[in-house]
Amino acid sequence: MNFVAVIAALALVEYLVIMLQTGRARQTYGIKAPATTGDPIFERHYRVQQNTVEQLVVFVPALFLFARYVGPRSAGVLGIVFIVGRALYARGYVADPEKRGPGFALSFGVNAILVLGALIGALFG
Repeated sequence: MNFVAVIAALALVEYLVIMLQTGRARQTYGIKAPATTGDPIFERHYRVQQNTVEQLVVFVPALFLFARYVGPRSAGVLGIVFIVGRALYARGYVADPEKRGPGFALSFGVNAILVLGALIGALFG
């Protein structure tokens, strides 16, 4: 089993769930496409979706680069932390945008470690 690929796939599954939740919020609050504003709760779901895709753009390649140049086990563990961070971010942001901080810090921190670790590993490994 390729642990890193499984973690990447789980992060993408999490994103699919976030997309579905955003679509459900769009329906619940009567926000017709292409509108992205209206009800504050819908807007929170939408921001969670957008922020998550922004983080995934960094996460997925950084995860594989880190696995290659530093180690797959550490990359996988960091990937799990990222997934948990995104879940905390989503739950916190939808409940109250002021509660998004811990989840954001976890996922952003993981991305920073993955990118910097991959760069250092590629340069000196």
